Amino acid sequence: MPATTDFFDEGALVGVLTTQPLGRALDYRAPEGGCMPGAFVEVPLGPRKVVGVVWGPGKGDFDIKKVRSVIRVLDVAPMREEMQIFLQRAADYTLTPLPSMLRLATRAPGLGDPPSMRKVYRLGHGAPDRMTEARARVLDALEAQGEAAYTLKELCDESGVSASVVKGLVKQGVVAEEDTPRDLPYRRLDRGFAGKELTADQAACADALRRAVKGGGYGATLLRGVTGSGKTEVYLEAVAETLRQGRQALVLLPEIALSAEFIARVEARFGAKPAEWHSGVTMTERRRAWKMVGEGGAQLVVGARSALFLPFRDLGLIVVDEEHDTSYKQEEGVIYNARDMAVLRASICGAQVVLASATPSLESWTNAEAGKYARLDLAARFGAAVMPEIRTIDMRSETLPSTRWISPTLQRAVEARIAAGEQAMLFLNRRGYAPITLCRACGHQIGCDHCDARMVEHRFLKRLMCHQCGETKPMPDTCPSCGAEDRLAAVGPGVERLGEEAASLFPDARIATLSSDLFASARALKEQIATIAEGGADIIIGTQLVAKGHNFPLLTLVGVIDADLGLQGSDLRAAERTFQLMRQVAGRAGRAEKPGVALLQTFQPEHPVIRAILAGDEEGFWRAEAAGREAAGVPPFGRMAGIILSSTEMQDAFDLGNALARNDAPLRRIGAQVFGPAPAPIARVRGRHRVRLLVKADKGAPLQAALARWISGVRAPKTTRLNVDIDPQSFY
Repeated sequence: MPATTDFFDEGALVGVLTTQPLGRALDYRAPEGGCMPGAFVEVPLGPRKVVGVVWGPGKGDFDIKKVRSVIRVLDVAPMREEMQIFLQRAADYTLTPLPSMLRLATRAPGLGDPPSMRKVYRLGHGAPDRMTEARARVLDALEAQGEAAYTLKELCDESGVSASVVKGLVKQGVVAEEDTPRDLPYRRLDRGFAGKELTADQAACADALRRAVKGGGYGATLLRGVTGSGKTEVYLEAVAETLRQGRQALVLLPEIALSAEFIARVEARFGAKPAEWHSGVTMTERRRAWKMVGEGGAQLVVGARSALFLPFRDLGLIVVDEEHDTSYKQEEGVIYNARDMAVLRASICGAQVVLASATPSLESWTNAEAGKYARLDLAARFGAAVMPEIRTIDMRSETLPSTRWISPTLQRAVEARIAAGEQAMLFLNRRGYAPITLCRACGHQIGCDHCDARMVEHRFLKRLMCHQCGETKPMPDTCPSCGAEDRLAAVGPGVERLGEEAASLFPDARIATLSSDLFASARALKEQIATIAEGGADIIIGTQLVAKGHNFPLLTLVGVIDADLGLQGSDLRAAERTFQLMRQVAGRAGRAEKPGVALLQTFQPEHPVIRAILAGDEEGFWRAEAAGREAAGVPPFGRMAGIILSSTEMQDAFDLGNALARNDAPLRRIGAQVFGPAPAPIARVRGRHRVRLLVKADKGAPLQAALARWISGVRAPKTTRLNVDIDPQSFY
């Protein structure tokens, strides 16, 4: 636990926690000059030097003569006690070793580097004497970076050129080379900038959030607003109030592609850009953001789920935008849900948390119904925009060849929108060209060599790809099973194949396909989205990526190719996710003055979920869904934990699973049930066989403590890994 003293004098015994898998803090002696609790330090560990955090007083349970000294204290702000408490409680909740949790909080390069100057590169003036493709890529990268700067290596990597290309542009003054301190504070956001004029509903919600921020302390609010209702402007008012209070704010977004549009809105609202934290940020900027957040040199951070583990000096507000989105759940390594961890962190540091969504998760809806969260509603779209009309296309009455997926009814609707100078979107939540590649001679389906999953054809890349492990291989000319030539056939549609069909049906239309596989970088994807928003396409074809927050003013028609896709399988959240996704996708239409229409192609128009989507009775849907979950005793009215066992040998995984199932006394004492072991739905991933168990308990049961006792009662072979997933969101 965190230290109880204000300072450790030189030579004092301190406990230092490192990210190494040792299970606990190790004893060291405080360095010359002493150190503070929470100080980031460099310590010797065997023959290596590693970075750690002074976690508290040493235990003294080691031969004092052998205790080594801390090498040095790093030039970064110490970890605050509230952050130590957050990491400890997050570790306890997720049953994650504390060193692994600390690794999430120290994911910045060069923390141990001393303060120094460095050469960075920005856009200069004029044009080069001779433009080449390589030079153009350098200038494009610098222009996209804006005020931020690249190091030479980062600029070369981003633009795919050699250092000599950059140096040549420096000599001509087209690229500016500067000496600058490694880490500088961000430009101050202007709290006095006026936001957009708000509607009466928006103003009422904004006032409520401002009062909550002014009041200080912890509080959670569900901000529910229909798509296009202006939720962003409302919570930016809460950000402005947080800045007026002199505290920091964090906005979490579910998708990197959303960040460009959002950051532009922040800059327009506050006169400066926020700090960014996601995988698309350069290593140099990651280090700068990490350090400035800890020193108070970054007032607002916009980031992905891992931004929750940044070392904020005084965090006053956390916004989780699109809080229902499944990307907030990390499924590998440290398994956690950023939405839930945001609430935990806010409660520890006395901050407000705003969970924003047009279609909230059932967990958040239930917490608001129970009074644990405040609730604010925006029932109407902003300005002249109105909610789109949603209708079904009954595919049972459509005449369609087996190799086509756009119905004649949908085709006519798209043609009408194009003729009117508007945009249409065709949505299919399936990446690639086709989900199955089948041999028509022997029936063989090409699967991954390392996973029990079919490989997906990506015709744009001319390769087959496994969506589980990322393995790719060239598209074969012959069947790998029987050797037959020219008998391999694509079965089923992906967005690439849908784009091919659209091109044949609408030969004069400009078609843009949005899928993460089709873009070399997040920057290229952002540019395409901006082009579409400006009217650079007639038809947009996309996966789930297009459902998240994008604003296309000319888009008036959304066609969902397979509305039944998410209703398949036994996932307890299948109905909820389908409802959310269909409502979100439909909400892309008619966000400006022109009204929109959403057409759902379905073979099950009478399905309760499809009927709920058409009726638009969201509260009725949530009440019915909640009643069903409560009757079954499943989340959010019960507790669940998934146990995932993986091994290079299937029998080893099953042996461990059977040993756990036989020795379930710690779970039976709290009334919990154990189901399994059983092969996971995808039973092999990356060459490892996977077995699952599922634990179900009552809402108030002390599940984590019982799980910890249960797991400690068995010993896993070295070849077998055991992962615990508290509150599982997927069961693959």
